[in-house]
Amino acid sequence: MTRILLDACVLFPSVLRELLMGAAGAGLFVPLWSERILEEWRRAAARKDTATGAIAQTEILLLKARWPNAMVTLPDQLPTDIFLPDPDDVHVLTAAINGQATELLTANTRDFPARVLAQHNILRRHPDEFLLELAHSHPREIRPVVDHVMQNAAKMQDAPQNQRAKLRKIGLPRFAKHLAI
Repeated sequence: MTRILLDACVLFPSVLRELLMGAAGAGLFVPLWSERILEEWRRAAARKDTATGAIAQTEILLLKARWPNAMVTLPDQLPTDIFLPDPDDVHVLTAAINGQATELLTANTRDFPARVLAQHNILRRHPDEFLLELAHSHPREIRPVVDHVMQNAAKMQDAPQNQRAKLRKIGLPRFAKHLAI
């Protein structure tokens, strides 16, 4: 099964995370992350507001409990021979390498040049592309995941959700269009 490292930017916002974790829960891929990635997610949520940060902390604990084998350990010293546009992202690629991921899922595609990842046999994927591919290859598994996530989003906001608009807003325009067909 495909091992995919999830960057912090695909773990927050919550709808995107829930879609991805639903796909993982359906057995479509094996998720991977590091403590540092989870901490980046928590900090991003806390910047939004204190309550969101607290919710993220709880969500992180739940993810760790549900996927105990997803945690990738980083070395004390990060490699000095990995060169990315943002040196602060070296830990993400290092986690992908150490976790034996074949793919790195990120919305920040410019921060992870394909040529650098190819040196480590890792494919960079955007979540829109990834979920669209899953929708084509596993429609029976993806549709219930999307329905469940959208129902939960509607409950949380106590209002019906326009699925296509919600998915477009979180950076999944092609996936949203495909589902609307």
